[in-house]
Amino acid sequence: MIFNRRNGGGKVVQFRTIDLKKDRQSIIDFRKDSFMVSFGNTSGFDVNAYLFYVIEKVEQYPDGFVMAEVDGGVIGQLELSVKKDKDRRIGYIHLFYLIPSARGKGMGKALHNYAIDFFEKRNLEEYHLRVAPDNHRARRFYEKAGMKTIGPELDGKVIRMKGSVTKSI
Repeated sequence: MIFNRRNGGGKVVQFRTIDLKKDRQSIIDFRKDSFMVSFGNTSGFDVNAYLFYVIEKVEQYPDGFVMAEVDGGVIGQLELSVKKDKDRRIGYIHLFYLIPSARGKGMGKALHNYAIDFFEKRNLEEYHLRVAPDNHRARRFYEKAGMKTIGPELDGKVIRMKGSVTKSI
């Protein structure tokens, strides 16, 4: 599946379902980088468990586990699903990743708005994600998108944030 969004600069960002044959190394590299940013190391990252997880989730959410591309080149990855939180359904962003050269260029808006569309299609009102406390750039982006801090998790290694599905940027 291919889905298109425009970023703030008018570039078309295409989203396509993760293809493990084609994207295996990219998704591993992106997840490892997210571990480095979040935890300072990749010691808790199990490649085989992650690949199995992605296979399972792509089947369940083909429009939620996607690669983002501009002009045929991969610029990022989203992992989106629906979770139970207490006795309600919420959207969840497992991974919101942009390659370093794509950051600060409006591409994050296209990823964010794609995520909002994904959650709207499922009649969700709220979504959550986790971010490293020291990832100030990402936290500022999420706050600009209207997200609020809920509090620390994993012994303070990450902060959970929540946002409203009605808030596009």
